[in-house]
Amino acid sequence: MSFKIAIAGATGNVGREMMEILHERGFPASTVVPLASRRSLGQEVSYGDKTLKVQALENYDFSDTDICLMSAGGSISKEWSPKIGKQGCVVIDNSSAFRYDSDVPLIVPEVNPDAIVDFSKKNIIANPNCSTAQLVVALKPLHDAAKIKRVVVSTYQSVSGAGKDAMDELFAQTRSVYVGDTFDESKKFTKRIAFNVIPHIDVFMEDGSTKEEWKVTAETKKMLDPKIKVTCTAVRVPVFISHAEAVNIEFENEITADQAREILREAPGCLVVDNPSENAYVTPIEAAGEDATYISRIREDSTLDNGLNMWVVSDNLRKGAALNTVQIAEVLVNRKLITPKAQAAA
Repeated sequence: MSFKIAIAGATGNVGREMMEILHERGFPASTVVPLASRRSLGQEVSYGDKTLKVQALENYDFSDTDICLMSAGGSISKEWSPKIGKQGCVVIDNSSAFRYDSDVPLIVPEVNPDAIVDFSKKNIIANPNCSTAQLVVALKPLHDAAKIKRVVVSTYQSVSGAGKDAMDELFAQTRSVYVGDTFDESKKFTKRIAFNVIPHIDVFMEDGSTKEEWKVTAETKKMLDPKIKVTCTAVRVPVFISHAEAVNIEFENEITADQAREILREAPGCLVVDNPSENAYVTPIEAAGEDATYISRIREDSTLDNGLNMWVVSDNLRKGAALNTVQIAEVLVNRKLITPKAQAAA
């Protein structure tokens, strides 16, 4: 079976990654259609060894398309995803627009693939926040083994999570430091990002937390277990690609660092690199371009009964966005939850 796939937001960082990953993983696509706004009409993007011309989302008919990978932003998704779903095309949305909708499954395939069966209520499936995706991949096998009570996570998030303009801003500001130029006004961040860290991602909420921090809490509960207590501090750092997280976990049952390493070594999507005596731990630059969620510095927390600390790193453009979206599409196909429209019409 082969499927017709549309990529909405194909000219953006994540959209381009989606197309690359679809090809890399040999997804059974008969046709891939890149979509974007009218201003990108006719722009060329790569799919394997092919060059495809971008079409306008506003004019596209989804009635013969099987899956739309949506990475065009929350406001566009809110407007278009329900319309696309009503045309019988399954939308896998990378924005936050539908993550907290009770009728829309929020999926990380290594964590809660069975929840995908509810997609037909709206023909929309949500992809989680990039920082949540890597976190729950690491937490799920440990929760199954010893039952997590509480998680305290501090994120160190790369600028690519804020888009290409944010990456350009970091580059320009860094260059200005080295050549002695004056800084242009920061446009993507509230403070200078070069050689700095900013404890502010998304908007501030009434309780003093940011929307990014709230997302990590709400999404972890929805996908993993609503009884888990989660608190987060989200920080933007001057790194181009890959998010890192310092994670402190309190368990209901006893678990040692050695047991956690063995569990995580066997867990899907996880790769343990943890030998401090040889400086064996993963940093963002080493995770860039990779699919795994890397886990390092696993150690027991002496201030807690049944507590562990660990360091989690992953490429936010891949596992945090594009890869997870494609993996969700693979679950739909592998579980035979959808049939190609072309085949059904034959």
